[in-house]
Amino acid sequence: MVQKYYLVDERAVPEIFVKVIKVKELLRTGKAKDISDAVCQIGISRSTYYKYKDYIFSVSDGMMGHKATFSFLIHHKPGALSVILNEIAENKGNILTINQDIPINKVANVTITVDMSNMDIEIDDFIKKIKNIDYVIDVNIAAME
Repeated sequence: MVQKYYLVDERAVPEIFVKVIKVKELLRTGKAKDISDAVCQIGISRSTYYKYKDYIFSVSDGMMGHKATFSFLIHHKPGALSVILNEIAENKGNILTINQDIPINKVANVTITVDMSNMDIEIDDFIKKIKNIDYVIDVNIAAME
C-alpha cells in the first residue's frame, strides 16, 4: 500500500495532533526526562501519544534529507534575490534550483528549491527569518519531498 502524506496548517488539525507534536518536541529537546513526563506536561495520556506518534509529524521532524520548494513574492530591487540566497546559505541550505519570473509592477515571483538535509534551523523559524527580509513580500512552501 502506498502511503500518502499531507502538509496541513496547524489550524486545520485536531488539537490532539498538536499536543502529540508538542510531546515529541519536549522529548527531542530534552525538556522532558521521558515520555511519561512529556505527556504529563502537555496533558495527554500515554496511550493517546502512542496511538498517534508514528503518524503525525511537524514539517521539521521530516525535513532531514528532504527538499523543499519555496515560492517567494519579492520587490524588484537590486540585491533582493541575493539577500534571500545569503539567508538560505547562512542556514546551511543547499540551493538546487532558482526560477524567477519577469517582474511586473516592480514585484517578482521567485521559486527556489532547497536541499534542507544540512539545515540546523526549524523550518517555521527559517520561514519567519525569510519573511523578515525587507525585500520579501510573501513566502510559502510550494512543495516538499
